[in-house]
This record gives sequence, structure tokens and C-alpha cells, in this order.
Amino acid sequence: MNRRLFCRSAMGAGVALATASRAGLGAAAAPVRREGAVKLFTPLELRGVTLRNRIAMSPMCQYSSEDGFANDWHHAHHAARAVGGVGLLIAEATGVEPEGRITPNCLGIWKDEHVPALRRVTDFVRERGSVPGIQLAHAGVKGSRHRPFHPTPNAFVPLDEGGWMPVGPTAKRYGGDGPVPRELTVAEIRRITASFAAAAERSIAAGFQVVELHFAHGYLGHSFLTPLMNERADAYGGPFEHRTRFLLETVRAVREVLPEETPLFVRLSCTDWVEGGWTLDDSVEVSRRLAQEGVDLIDCSSGGATRNARIPVGPGYQVPLAERIRNEAGIATGAVGLITEPDQAEQILAEGRADLILMGRELLRDPYWPHRAWVALGSDTPHPIAREYAWALRETRR
Repeated sequence: MNRRLFCRSAMGAGVALATASRAGLGAAAAPVRREGAVKLFTPLELRGVTLRNRIAMSPMCQYSSEDGFANDWHHAHHAARAVGGVGLLIAEATGVEPEGRITPNCLGIWKDEHVPALRRVTDFVRERGSVPGIQLAHAGVKGSRHRPFHPTPNAFVPLDEGGWMPVGPTAKRYGGDGPVPRELTVAEIRRITASFAAAAERSIAAGFQVVELHFAHGYLGHSFLTPLMNERADAYGGPFEHRTRFLLETVRAVREVLPEETPLFVRLSCTDWVEGGWTLDDSVEVSRRLAQEGVDLIDCSSGGATRNARIPVGPGYQVPLAERIRNEAGIATGAVGLITEPDQAEQILAEGRADLILMGRELLRDPYWPHRAWVALGSDTPHPIAREYAWALRETRR
């Protein structure tokens, strides 16, 4: 669609909406009153941090940085959802090393110079009543890729065009393109663990109140856990105890530098959905150990180790993962994956299947989803949307 047609369409849609509103057709539906508190809008306490509600923005790469620096886009992305009432905003997968980025345009926190621009984002988020969090990550074998809106999306960025050599637990490619990754030495593994810890310290300096470690989706952390990607024969490969070593060592290093009041999350791919891969049983067991190491919540995702996985995608398809880990590992969990409707989110929490609802694309579509959910569920808590908007909205003045 060219620009002229787009403008005509947008104007037409605006006129139609305004007409419907004047006719009384745009009024919000009357909320359904519930007995007892609405769980979705019950605060969640984790260590020294209280989330105003159980709605979290899942980390979503924006592919809009240069040399890892945050900019106006990151500020706008987070500000909209803070104004919209989200309880916890987790910044995208943020590289702990330059080679830890997925693309050259991903956010980074490998040097002190990154801190001030991130602080601008977190200051605004906190002023609006939301909690800023950050996901620390290393892309591993999936690094040095073009961003999705590049003419050759997800293709390997050649070394002479600003790319870098991917690394992993094993010299094994993900998919059929790009160079064979270089297998990490033990010394390099320990250096990356130290990079996670240094990044966690910078995260606190940048004003983040929650830190999440990314051990999912086939990136470096997950690639050590799953037998599908880890074929090492030393202390970091082979049996479960060895494949989980990098995770546990990294958690210990990060927990040691974080203030006691700072919650620590770990995002896991709770199953590879492939025979012979990482399983939900594995995730339950490692979550028990993570709880003992000072992790406060498991962010329960799945997949990413292979393109051959048969994933039963559908509304709430990953909720059973969060439910089982919560019940059997004795740790709080976050549910993620095609959770889009207020009643759906409320039911998950009310039934004790998870403690937190993480939303990705739905919050891209609607930054004010918490306000819509507050109206739909008839919550008697203060309205989540910013007062600068709430005063003008009839449904907030019950």
C-alpha cells in the first residue's frame, strides 16, 4: 500500500471510529463484577520489589541499536507500556559481550558507557509506577545475524561487513547457513560467566530492579543445556550435571553481585519438543536447584534448539510448563505464549498455574492492554493507566 492510500485508509478508519463513538457504539462494555480480588491486579512481591500487578512485558528484541546503545526508540517502546499500566517491563535480550548479540543492532551492556542511556529509560519507567527489568543474554551459535527487517533477514553477517565468528559449546551450526561456530574453551566459558556478572552490576547502575538470565531459545545458555546442541565431553557436556554447570555457575556469579533485594529470573526453554532433547523433567530438576541458588522466578518458554521441533502452538500452550515447575520445583513461575485475553490470564493465575503473566506481541499490538483487562475483569484496584489519560476515560471513574 502506498503512502497516499495508507493515509486515506487511516483517515477513513478514524472517521468511522469517531462516528461510532458519537453514536454511543464506542462505549466500553460494562465490567463484570467478580467476588474477591482480581488476581491479575494483585501486587506480586519478589524480594524487595513489588510489582503493581501480575502483567509483565516479555523481552522483545527491537533491533534498533548502534554499538549496543539505547536510544529514543527504546525510551518510547518502554514508556508507552509503562504509561499503559504494565507491572514489569523486561528489556530485550541485551548482550553481555559484543559477540553475544544476535544482530549488530541489538542492545548491549558490555561497557560502562551503555549505562546512562539505559538509565534514561529506567528512570521514566519507575516514575510511571512500573518496574524496569533487563534480560542478560549471549546469542552463542545464533549470533552475527541480520535483523528481521533487513533485505536478507536472519542471514549471517559476513566478517568483512561487521559480523563476528559465532561460538558455542560445540563446533556445530544451527541450521545450514553461516560458518561452523568455534567451540569455547573452558577459560572462555568462565570469562563469559564473568561477563554476565559484570553486566548485572551495570544493570543495577542503570536502574534496573529485576535481572533475568536468558537460557532459552537455542542461544548460548540453552545450547549448553540441551543434548541437541551440546556434544562436549568435558565438565560442561555429557550428563545432566555437566550440561547444567554453566547455568549454575552463571547464576551464582550474578546472584553474588546483585543486591539482596533484587529479584533474579531465569528464562528456560522448558522442553525442546524433540525426543533426545532437553525435557520438562530436566527443567523441573534444574529449577529446584536454581531456587536453592537464589533464583526467584522461572520464565517458562520452550523450543529453539532445532528447526525440527513439533510444537503444539495454540492459546496458552506453554502454561502447563509453568504449572508443573511451580508445583514440583517450589519456585514462582511466569507463563508466556499466546496469552491474549483478560479472562484467560486471570484464570491461569486464579488456578495457581503461574504467578506472573508475560506478554509479547499482544503488548506490541496494544500497549494499553492492562487498562482493557482492568475494565473487562471489573477490578476494584486503582486503574493501571496513567492519570494523564485516566481522567478522560469514563470507565476509570466508577
